[in-house]
Amino acid sequence: MGDSGPSARVGGDDDLELCEECGHETPQEVRIEIRTESTKRENAEYSREPYRIATCLTCGEESAVRMNNVR
Repeated sequence: MGDSGPSARVGGDDDLELCEECGHETPQEVRIEIRTESTKRENAEYSREPYRIATCLTCGEESAVRMNNVR
């Protein structure tokens, strides 16, 4: 993936979500991060997309979902 830009933390400290690595719901740290998807320098400023990043506070596994793909 391309460069990551600014991020913002979302939610509280008690966010529980399924962790594929742990196999059950665990506390998660969730943030929104702007990522540059294009590897071409001239297109980089136009290819920035928001991603929802969740990090398991038990095992450290991180998952990223492009927000444009969330329904």
